[in-house]
Amino acid sequence: MRNGGRRLRRVGRGSEERSTTSLISASYTEPVEVAMTIRLTAVFQNVPEGYIGFVEELPGANTQGGTLEEARANLLEAIDLVLQSNRELAEETIRGRDVIREVLAGA
Repeated sequence: MRNGGRRLRRVGRGSEERSTTSLISASYTEPVEVAMTIRLTAVFQNVPEGYIGFVEELPGANTQGGTLEEARANLLEAIDLVLQSNRELAEETIRGRDVIREVLAGA
């Protein structure tokens, strides 16, 4: 697990808490870094080849690994890739449009 708020850490029965840094911009030209913590649930299943895993709250974040530790590490990478991909798709969709971008934070 890395410091700096960019990796998941185990907080209890299959739950994961993620701290990430997001780029938010009201004008879409001057990004501001904001730390945000969200809670995700990782689900792992033992299969003949090792383990498969997915995140309940994040469609598309799924993986596999020969060991549970490998599957956990791969799932962290899958989460990063899904979020990055979704961010890029959203930016393409709103490019050139007058939009309001806000920080979304919840308990």
